[in-house]
Amino acid sequence: MSTAWLVTGARGQLGHDLLAQLGERSEQVTAVGRQEMDLTDERSVRSGVASWLDGARADRHVLVNAAAYTAVDAAEDDEATALVVNGHAPGWMAETMAGRGRLVHVSTDYVFDGTATSPYAVDAPTAPRSAYGRTKAAGEAAVAAAGGDAVVVRTAWVYGVHGANFVRTMRRLERERDTVGVVSDQVGSPTWSHDLAAGLVELGGFADPVPPVLHFTNAGEVSWHGLARAVFEGVGADPARVLPVTTAEFPRPAPRPAYSVLDLTAWTGAGLTAPRAWDEALHRALGAGLAD
Repeated sequence: MSTAWLVTGARGQLGHDLLAQLGERSEQVTAVGRQEMDLTDERSVRSGVASWLDGARADRHVLVNAAAYTAVDAAEDDEATALVVNGHAPGWMAETMAGRGRLVHVSTDYVFDGTATSPYAVDAPTAPRSAYGRTKAAGEAAVAAAGGDAVVVRTAWVYGVHGANFVRTMRRLERERDTVGVVSDQVGSPTWSHDLAAGLVELGGFADPVPPVLHFTNAGEVSWHGLARAVFEGVGADPARVLPVTTAEFPRPAPRPAYSVLDLTAWTGAGLTAPRAWDEALHRALGAGLAD
């Protein structure tokens, strides 16, 4: 059975890894970025998806929406734009896809309030505390309202070889500074974009019905401080150079969740491959180019 894929946000961190993995498969792949599809323009989104559906000759169609307004702090002052990109555009995609293929929409831990003490289940109440989180929650609701074969995949703390991310920043600061202060009172699950991309591709090609909401991160949990220490250690630097600081010492415009760990039970329960541990993934990532 042949499958045609459409990847939005193709030039982003996750998009790069999605295209790399789909490139290893003998299937049709269409990649779009801002130049090809303006997510602030309803006509551009609907016509772009419809044209792809009409033009791709395949037994199945899968759209992976990896595009988003991800500037968390900037969204506090530009929530209207973030709402169109993160909230309305996924709904337009879902409505156009309904009955014609599977939509895999990437969402975030920021839809939760971050006050939990155990991993968030897929059906835990959402209560976003930031503009970014509110707009992503709106996107989830829009996808659900459209019906069809659509699944929201929440993830967290994503890093990769491409784009700006925490692990690459720590690698740079290790070279530039004697010590680095990193927040120790925020906990989550670091997620290598390579592994997330593999999971999304597996999900997109999965023949069986899937739940409407799933979680995917690398397994386990750690603080930002612990992750930074692991990065330093992974490149042969002294992890003691990473100093713990509190969230209060580094205020940001958008509140950060104190606890961002997502329950992966629904993912494995659907028959999908269990994610590897975050520290194993980090070790592999550092060996795959992040240490350069």
